[in-house]
Amino acid sequence: MRTSGVLNLLGKLLMLLSLTLIVPIPFSLYYDDGMLRSFVLSSLIGAGSGGLLLLLFPPEEDLGYREGFAIVTLSWLAMAFLGALPYTVSGEIPSFVDSYFEAMSGFTTTGSTILVTVEDLPNSLLFWRSLTQWLGGMGIIVLTIAVMPLLKVGGTQLFHAEMPGPTKDRLAPRIQGTARILWTVYVFFTLVETILLMAGGIGFFDAVCHSLTTLATGGFSTHTASIAYFESPYVEGVIIVFMLLAGINFTLHFHAMTGNFRTVFKNEELRFYLAIVFVSTLIITVAVTVADPVHDILGNFRDAMFIVASLVTTTGYGTADYDLWPPVCLMVIVVLMFIGGCAGSTSGGIKSVRILLLFKYALLQLRRLVHPHQVQTIKLGAIRVPQEILIAILGFFALYLVFFFLASIVVTATGVDILTGTSAVITTLSNVGPGFKIVGPTQNFSTLPELAKIILIVCMLAGRLELYTVVVLLTPVFWRMARKPSLRTFSLDNRQSGPAARITTSKDNLHE
Repeated sequence: MRTSGVLNLLGKLLMLLSLTLIVPIPFSLYYDDGMLRSFVLSSLIGAGSGGLLLLLFPPEEDLGYREGFAIVTLSWLAMAFLGALPYTVSGEIPSFVDSYFEAMSGFTTTGSTILVTVEDLPNSLLFWRSLTQWLGGMGIIVLTIAVMPLLKVGGTQLFHAEMPGPTKDRLAPRIQGTARILWTVYVFFTLVETILLMAGGIGFFDAVCHSLTTLATGGFSTHTASIAYFESPYVEGVIIVFMLLAGINFTLHFHAMTGNFRTVFKNEELRFYLAIVFVSTLIITVAVTVADPVHDILGNFRDAMFIVASLVTTTGYGTADYDLWPPVCLMVIVVLMFIGGCAGSTSGGIKSVRILLLFKYALLQLRRLVHPHQVQTIKLGAIRVPQEILIAILGFFALYLVFFFLASIVVTATGVDILTGTSAVITTLSNVGPGFKIVGPTQNFSTLPELAKIILIVCMLAGRLELYTVVVLLTPVFWRMARKPSLRTFSLDNRQSGPAARITTSKDNLHE
């Protein structure tokens, strides 16, 4: 592996992130919250670390997928370190493990927090907390590819290792153009939501912070009570709409904006995703109403719709304590946490397209039992899904379950009860935010042992980078191959839109 090239690019990314640490300074000056020194010092540490890497390690060309995996994983670890500095330097979160947990939760858009009272943080630090989620939502590396040509070498490898979902759509001939288009849509939605929230009576600061975390499907709020603080059906409605939009493949938003509605309406994953939202909302509304007929059914529907949208998109906002709902609702919630949003969105989870293709594959096996000699294929819309994609999805699903069980064992071994421990792993691995009991929607992660927090930090990173990017670095074959020349890669381009439009593989089978 070309270590010098990896560390050189890591230095450039650190210098870029150090500039983002300057963004909260105007808020610090306006609110006079005493955070100026903390942000300046944190930015200097980031710039100094990045500059040192640039001086010590010259750039290299011809970076491959192995270097892409290493750069992405190391970058997220470094980003969380820099993101934690303002919390630690200011003394607002004295424990570095807690600071790192909060920063990793931000950049991975998980939304799990160790804060007991969110309002205790200075406003500029609350803004930084929201900004980390917004940057992590589309991916800081995709942002770098979009605005700077410095990652021109290896850009494709970084894009494929960074973007969530089993396949990646390309909207422009160059990967840099695709990243710019995605970020343009992302920024546009953020601005529109900010305007709509302010129209509902929310102040500028709260509107901006919640727009940043909604489009990132992050869920960090400026209030401990989350969205319930505003007590506004209008605000809840706006946030529901933008959560659901953020859970949709962003390439479909681009097609809609350019008038290509046919592609949007024909997208099978989108229809499956919306069906999940509708059915889940209906089940929870009926169950809550039957369990407590005194409550208004419209109020139950509103709460159910918000929680379903929040959890299926892995945003993690709250308006109701679902820990108090009937057991059937909790089962639905667990399923939603695992599923997540669409591929190519800012959501976490397994992704709707993978679940859909797993169903199709199971039905195919049933049909083969009845018609063993009939040639049958699986299609997603009008596109035939190649066998390697199905194998990759089965592999991902198996890896996801193994990772979940191992992490749950370790977390519960630290003394955490089984419901809290397993739900904490689910919610961090799927980048959802709240879990059940001690880490439920009205609680936080502050009381967990430090070892449990460290395991959950790993879960956040692995979930955000879709497991393979992180796990592949832990395999002996990766490091054996890292000492050999890169093998050639090839791509199969169907020249169609949709989640299965572009498949990229490699002969060393390190990329799905």
